[in-house]
Amino acid sequence: MAKILTLHGPNLNLLGSREPSIYGTDTLKDIDERLSKQCSAAGHLHISFQSNSEAKLIERLHAARMDGTDFIIMNFGGFTHTSIALRDAVLASELSCIEVHLSNLFQREEYRHHSFFSDIAVGCIIGLGAQGYQLAMQAAINHVGTRD
Repeated sequence: MAKILTLHGPNLNLLGSREPSIYGTDTLKDIDERLSKQCSAAGHLHISFQSNSEAKLIERLHAARMDGTDFIIMNFGGFTHTSIALRDAVLASELSCIEVHLSNLFQREEYRHHSFFSDIAVGCIIGLGAQGYQLAMQAAINHVGTRD
């Protein structure tokens, strides 16, 4: 059984009520429940963590190095475009990861077009709304199923 960690960054706790025209009407709880069911059906464990604090996200990444986490699905929200410290923590975790974004960053403000994580991720799923998380989970399940 693999352990798949989903990390949600700042303001994602407001999903469902924050700018639904951009981020959709699903709540973070809705998304996490679907991911847990999908992961469990494949015989794996899903853990979810959300924080508005960069430091807490970094600490969770440090813990993932040692707690048996096998794969990370990450949406760092606004930190995607600003946080070299989070990038360093992802690299230090030495875990494979997929980057997810609900909205299509390339249809938004130019400052959102750059990610500090895309080049270190196994893949990126951008602009498919909440469904993007489920696609990332399927890819994560496939990935942990093919490791040695």
